[in-house]
Amino acid sequence: FKDRRDAGRRLAASLLHFRDRRPVVLALPRGGVPVGYEVALTLQAPLDLVMVRKIGAPGQPELAVAAVVDGGAPELVVNESVRELLNVSDAYIEAEEARELAEIERRRALWLRNRPPVALAGRSVIIVDDGIATGATTRVAIKAVRRAGPARVLVAAPVAPPETAEILRSEADEAVFLGTPEPFYGISMFYEAFPQLSDEEVAALLEQADAEYHETGGPA
Repeated sequence: FKDRRDAGRRLAASLLHFRDRRPVVLALPRGGVPVGYEVALTLQAPLDLVMVRKIGAPGQPELAVAAVVDGGAPELVVNESVRELLNVSDAYIEAEEARELAEIERRRALWLRNRPPVALAGRSVIIVDDGIATGATTRVAIKAVRRAGPARVLVAAPVAPPETAEILRSEADEAVFLGTPEPFYGISMFYEAFPQLSDEEVAALLEQADAEYHETGGPA
């Protein structure tokens, strides 16, 4: 792909059959936002964020003992095998959950300028990222989104390894990938340009998506 916007336009072309199903696009920040922007624009859908924060094990921050997802009823997903192996206490997880939820709220205020979350009940929800490697974050997002009562939960990404694609197809109602190449060494290798996005760029895309959605007269 030339860049994330190019990938988003190509991905949107594979999702046109959802345009008449009142979809909601949820992007995984930061990289999923430019992709989700193009999908939402093509489908005339609202664009919102689904934010997942990892809770690292004590002394091993890269080892996920749990993850928390934002929303009206935040979802905590615990990796029980890691928790039992390291004997991680409930008090530690609760404290880290509160800290990560506070960080999620800080980012939501920064990026979405306190616009309220889009209601998901009864809607087709499309979770979008710029690529999926292990699928761990996306799987947590699927579990959290289902609690909001959507009609369908879809996962869409430009690229994912074959084994991850199969797992996500089994956990979502549908999963759409433009490519499932093997070997898969990393998402960035499939992009000519893959820069880090600034807070300002994320906020601007979300604000523009919101304005364009309401200009089309789409339902709130």
